[in-house]
Amino acid sequence: MDSADRIVSCLRQTVHDLGLDPRSDAALRDIIGLGLREAVEQLYPDCDDALFEAFKLRYRHHFLAPDAQQPALFPQARATLERLSEEGYFLAVATGKGRQGLDRVLAATGCARYFHATRCADECHSKPHPAMLQELTDYLGVEARETLMVGDSEYDILMAANAGAAALGVSFGVHGRDRLLRAGARHCVDSVPEVRDWLRDQALEVPTPVRAE
Repeated sequence: MDSADRIVSCLRQTVHDLGLDPRSDAALRDIIGLGLREAVEQLYPDCDDALFEAFKLRYRHHFLAPDAQQPALFPQARATLERLSEEGYFLAVATGKGRQGLDRVLAATGCARYFHATRCADECHSKPHPAMLQELTDYLGVEARETLMVGDSEYDILMAANAGAAALGVSFGVHGRDRLLRAGARHCVDSVPEVRDWLRDQALEVPTPVRAE
């Protein structure tokens, strides 16, 4: 889903609320994909526990606001998920979002039914640590070599490498094509339907796409 602008807005509001030195939108966008703790520490290296707890509360206040407009799905995302599901792929989510935030957006978009398993950054080590992918593959009973991580940040691509899985970049999210390819993505696509097209053309033994946020 297309949530980057909303995340940046919520981060910007949180920084303002706490009276912190402002960061550019580019800097805020750059940390999307990390767990919140790791993201805050990258933005504010002197962050202590008290600051992080305050940041977490204010960020959740903005991101989970009842009247907040939910992010829209990328074009053809639902149709692509439907096709992949019909074709027998295991689909999972490995995300930097917290559990409450992920469950909310999956419910709002009606996409929860497509995914066999999900892992969030507040339940696991943050990307690029491989733990989220390792837990998902263990749960689904598949090997890392049978797994494809589809991601829009270098943290997704590096997590896949650390887990021994392949990675496919998407150019329409957080980080650009060149950065994703430098991080180790096998290829980079420009639309959601191209994910399925790429899978169809590959010789992965039993490709199991794992969708990242």
